[in-house]
Amino acid sequence: MKKNHIIITIVFAAALVTIYAVAPMSQNAPFAKQSEIVNLKNGDAYDLAAAYVTKEIGGKRQTMLAYNGSIPGPTIRVPQGAEVTINFKNNTDLPALLHSHGVRMENAFDGSQLQQEEMKPGESFAYKLKFPDAGIYWYHPHVKEVFEQPLGLYGAFIVTPSDPKYFPPVNREMPLFLSDLPVKNGVIALDKDKTRGVLMGNYGNVMLTNGEENYTIPASARETMRLYVVNAANVRPFNFAIKGLKMKLVGGDSGAYEKASFVESVLLAPSERAIVDVFMSEEGTYEIQNKTPEKTYTLGSISAGGGIADVSYEKEWNTLSQNDAVRKSIDRFRAYFDWPHQRRITLSVDFFGGMQNMMGGMMMMGPSRDGIEWEDDMAMMNDISTLESVKWHIIDEDTGKQDMGIDDWTFKKGEPVKIRIENNPNSAHPMQHPIHFHGQRFLVVARDGILQTNLVWKDTVLVRSGEIVDILLDASNPGVWMAHCHIAEHLEAGMMFGFNVE
Repeated sequence: MKKNHIIITIVFAAALVTIYAVAPMSQNAPFAKQSEIVNLKNGDAYDLAAAYVTKEIGGKRQTMLAYNGSIPGPTIRVPQGAEVTINFKNNTDLPALLHSHGVRMENAFDGSQLQQEEMKPGESFAYKLKFPDAGIYWYHPHVKEVFEQPLGLYGAFIVTPSDPKYFPPVNREMPLFLSDLPVKNGVIALDKDKTRGVLMGNYGNVMLTNGEENYTIPASARETMRLYVVNAANVRPFNFAIKGLKMKLVGGDSGAYEKASFVESVLLAPSERAIVDVFMSEEGTYEIQNKTPEKTYTLGSISAGGGIADVSYEKEWNTLSQNDAVRKSIDRFRAYFDWPHQRRITLSVDFFGGMQNMMGGMMMMGPSRDGIEWEDDMAMMNDISTLESVKWHIIDEDTGKQDMGIDDWTFKKGEPVKIRIENNPNSAHPMQHPIHFHGQRFLVVARDGILQTNLVWKDTVLVRSGEIVDILLDASNPGVWMAHCHIAEHLEAGMMFGFNVE
């Protein structure tokens, strides 16, 4: 269901002509290279740098950003329990921070503004990272994220389980980053100096899979492949599917599900991850898709035509096994599931100045049928929204404090905390929000009062407009941490707060 809205006058439409400053061109930027896999062991160090690269998007050369010259950046594979050092250098003309998303590292190396000053061009920092949890994690900027991340600054950590039976066997595994870019008149329409599209976030019109417009994965018949799928977009939700292939969902943000399940698609909000296994029963080409209620996008394809796999795991793929290790990790928390919530936050928005006057004269409808805005269907209004005209909020309902004014969230290490998140359906612009907690993991206990089954450890939860979500936070990692909406424009517009685990 699309929103009914009054068409903005020609005066405002004409203003859009001068809104965007194109991403800066660097005549000397090298062409982006293919991403590599880097295997690190406990105690290793690795050098990682952010810099400009040249890449073809939309049939034209564009200046983008990359870690170690590739989009995505290198896939860093480490064993569970390892500690490694990432020596990061900022070789751009922008401020930088490196956030290792979902990793329960020591607080000093979180790479957020609560722990570290923004790195200036040319500066370096050694991030010492511990990886206690198996699964898929990723690294990205935590300053000017609205500009730097869509231009290519994202890469994966794959943490291999200490128990070789934690995941079912596969022939091959690879990360799959889903993202998008706004391209207008043949150039990337992102403003380096001013954040725009603050109302809804910048939905791109060019879809990218692992940084490519038409990404193809070569495969063999009878092969089982594990895909570590990451939503790296600023705002766009992806409903990930593979036409003609059944998918086996085995994991999420922070490891495996209690039990594997067969699914037709997987919904991912920005920063959420899914681990899916697919079995190529025969040769053929299978479309990778984003299937929304109103449109299906082709994101790439899997081409199974390179012979037959040496070893077949068809029997294991057809088995929906239970993960005893995950169940045991959750068991001690089950007694807290029916507790009353201890904290309650509400998600909302305010308008100011001319934006307030315009919105006051418009008929604003409530949430869409499924509580998700799959597309930007208020493009002209969204394009003129800025940090001066729109402020997004996280409000503590017990104290009335909001955003970084929330200063009394202190928890004891080892004591779970039940938190209720309500997405206000009566706000000036209700839409979905992915809420991310740094440095901890949590369980999604209930949605709109319905207890959830087949749990997985999470660090980000999608809260649809009008929805109430209860999570149980495993407050296990000491320090002062950040929680925020992972729509990059909403984060910059104030939708964040700090909490302390002591």
